[in-house]
Amino acid sequence: MMAGVDRGERVDLLEPLLLSQDSRHRLALGDLALELAQAASGFRRSLPDGVMAALADLVRAMNCYYSNLIEGHDTHPVDIERALREDYSADIGKRNLQLEAKAHIAVQQWIDDGGLGDRSNSVDGLLETHRRFCEHLPDDLLWVEHPQSRKRQPVVPGRLREYDVEVGRHVAPSPGAIMRFLERFGAAYSKLGKSETILAAAAAHHRLLWIHPFLDGNGRVARLMSHATLLKTLDSGGVWSIARGLARNERAYKQHLIACDATRHNDLDGRGHLSEEALAEFTRFFLTTCLDQVQFMEELVQPEKLHTRIRLWADEEVAMGSLPKRAGTVLEAILYRGDLPRGEVPELLGASERTARRVVSALVDQGIVTARTTRSPLRIGFPARLAPRWMPGLFPEQRA
Repeated sequence: MMAGVDRGERVDLLEPLLLSQDSRHRLALGDLALELAQAASGFRRSLPDGVMAALADLVRAMNCYYSNLIEGHDTHPVDIERALREDYSADIGKRNLQLEAKAHIAVQQWIDDGGLGDRSNSVDGLLETHRRFCEHLPDDLLWVEHPQSRKRQPVVPGRLREYDVEVGRHVAPSPGAIMRFLERFGAAYSKLGKSETILAAAAAHHRLLWIHPFLDGNGRVARLMSHATLLKTLDSGGVWSIARGLARNERAYKQHLIACDATRHNDLDGRGHLSEEALAEFTRFFLTTCLDQVQFMEELVQPEKLHTRIRLWADEEVAMGSLPKRAGTVLEAILYRGDLPRGEVPELLGASERTARRVVSALVDQGIVTARTTRSPLRIGFPARLAPRWMPGLFPEQRA
């Protein structure tokens, strides 16, 4: 582990950063990118604003769960929600993972709120993303042990690594060369048009991991970068997650990343240092995975099916006495309309204001209905604990 050394690597070792115009894969991949853009836009437009906001909150926890799962950290969305309420496990290991998840959620919230803007591929944007993720991690998660020397090194939030690293068979650029590579990376991906940005999302994802700019946290930063890029380019509303698709196909995902580390095989494999054929295959996998996740979420929240699942659940809760009568009517109205002014609840239920307040309070107490203030319209909430019933398959049920 040589601190700060610069071996003088040329930045063209990162090429190709984009698929060449004469790539035999370009036309088909361009069609796939267009299909993804149309599907993502159509799905977003189909959702009422209130439902979209609630779904984005749930997907944020889901995205965190799957991204951390790829790193071997299993923190269920129910435990993530508990962490957001400052409800931590007594077990220090589980508590640390809850804090890690909370940090991830905070960064994605910042991204979803527009904090990163157009900087997802820029040097300062990447450094800030890493800093925001790491600065709230517990100390136990801010150390990396070198596999050979066993020397422990601290992970400093927002700081580029100062030591050599080897990931599998890939030896990442020397510490002193990282900034040169990141500047080339930013120049290549920051000023592309919409269609080219979608097409290049997979390439940017791999090339950042190839540079491996940070001592730890590179995978999370790469997936957050991809989320930010797709969020802005596709105007996705944050209602689906590439991380879920990558985690569910983790073996293929990692095999593609390894393949993209390979150098060019022959004269038919592009003109850059790295294999363009491998990059094209990863692009196909990445875009197909995105499209699959859009279609999965669209099917999952199909209005009639979603409303039926929620209404059946509400009827069961009413029958067991866990919810007051007519609670399902309020939920159904919110789902169809997106939001519901509180003043309309008595008329909707054909009940007194006191009864209406009791029904609303019961729904709010369970996190099923939300409102920004006591005077704001009511909107649906999607608690993670109810996802197995309301949105089966979104993530695994929590183990006892």
